[in-house]
Amino acid sequence: MIRGSARAWFAANDLRRALPFFSLAFGLVAAITQPSSATDLALVVIPVVAWSVWAFARDVPLAAVSPVIVIPVIVAQRSGELEPAMFNASLLAFAAARWSRSVAAAALLGLLAAATPLLVAAVQDPMEVAVALWVVAIVFVWIVGRAVARQERLVVELEGTRRQLAQQALLEERRRIARDVHDFVGHGLAAVMLQVTSARHVLRRDADAAEEALRSAEEVGRRGMQELRRTVTLLRSDDEVGVAAPGPSATEIRALVDEARAGGLAVELRTRGDLSLVPPSVGLALYRIAQEALANAARHAPRARTTLGVELANGRAALLAETSGPLVAGPAFESKRPHYGLIGMRERATTLGGEFAAGPTRDGWRVRCELPVEDDGSR
Repeated sequence: MIRGSARAWFAANDLRRALPFFSLAFGLVAAITQPSSATDLALVVIPVVAWSVWAFARDVPLAAVSPVIVIPVIVAQRSGELEPAMFNASLLAFAAARWSRSVAAAALLGLLAAATPLLVAAVQDPMEVAVALWVVAIVFVWIVGRAVARQERLVVELEGTRRQLAQQALLEERRRIARDVHDFVGHGLAAVMLQVTSARHVLRRDADAAEEALRSAEEVGRRGMQELRRTVTLLRSDDEVGVAAPGPSATEIRALVDEARAGGLAVELRTRGDLSLVPPSVGLALYRIAQEALANAARHAPRARTTLGVELANGRAALLAETSGPLVAGPAFESKRPHYGLIGMRERATTLGGEFAAGPTRDGWRVRCELPVEDDGSR
């Protein structure tokens, strides 16, 4: 409501189009309280017409109608009558301060409006206008106009900033959903397919091993469905602090490694420090990065050996995944498609103010990230 009323008052044409009616009201007051000749009354009408032309014809500059506003007011004051018509000078000061495109133009037109009482005093004999009072009032109205113009600029800037922040929040939310979908669906399906492939290979030779692989696939699929339901529930919840079910933590990386071993990946886990002290957000990032690193190792180097190290020390949590051994060349289109896994790992690290690096080594592939944790998290 505040933003809408601000736009309706400061930015809309209503205020500009109201100025002719103010000028007309001043003329009527002058004609009623200080009766004068028909010629002087006609002079009072001219500013009303000038204001109307400027207010309703947007291409007419204020500087062009300013003399048509000021001169009739000065001439009408030669006899000392119709003083309320001088409020047109105050309207000119306000309009100059509010709608001028530059400070210089606003100042020049403001000086013209402030000079109107001086010119009126010069044509009156004897002088009957309170020059100082009128000048102070006109200057005050000009200052009010500048304040209104500044307020409008602030409203426009705040509105633009709000739209930018909303757009950034939307893009960040889309990235987060993309990362979660990649982690939940992609990794879950990859693990299930790996177990199903293992079962198919040993189905005729070792029924027990095939059954164990299928059981592992079922367990992985069930766990993936649980995470997917939790994510959908969080996305559909209207309460920001409502159903915040805890996500995977750093302590669950060991189960992740066991799952990779069960899928046939040669992986060794090395930990240092109490991982239960890692904050939930950092623990979730470490878990997802480790999950992606192991999934990539299983996909691109299933016969290689992977060492996964997680360390908590000196206020930082570090993860290092090194794969040594033969890499499997993927299809040609694989090299051309975006590597969303690497993008997601990098985004998770940078979002928490950490560092991330991944790339080939002499005999394999390496993933490394460091994330800051709270001071008491490393004790």
